Amino acid sequence: MTVKTSPVSKPNAHLSTALTVMDTTYEQPLNIEQIASHAGFSHFHFIRFFHRTYGITPHQYLTRKRIQQAQRLLALSELPVTEICLAVGFQSLGSFSSLYRRQTGYSPSEHRVRLQAQQKRLEQAAPSCFLFMYGQIEQFSRSQ
Repeated sequence: MTVKTSPVSKPNAHLSTALTVMDTTYEQPLNIEQIASHAGFSHFHFIRFFHRTYGITPHQYLTRKRIQQAQRLLALSELPVTEICLAVGFQSLGSFSSLYRRQTGYSPSEHRVRLQAQQKRLEQAAPSCFLFMYGQIEQFSRSQ
């Protein structure tokens, strides 16, 4: 038995608007209705169209975006995990931790140790100006 899959649709301006909203306001408590209204779609049509175009739901996209930002903060800051959880838009530390583990394979605390060790190795191997230019470090001073 062969399963037919439809090709992924091309993004349109409305979906681009929705992505921009999610990318720029991920830390705020967003819901699908709000995002769909920015894109000019009904709630259900927006979910279907987004999924058909990008292969994931808007909720999955927003969760991934938040987890990616949490990874950056874990690697580059000493903020407590709870503050990072809230800073990237999660309302519950429990759901943040379980989603984080599901996506990365590590708890936020375990991943922080791994990411910071990786960051330290990177900083020893590459010039600071290069790391700053590509967003791998937050601050650059000539003395580094």
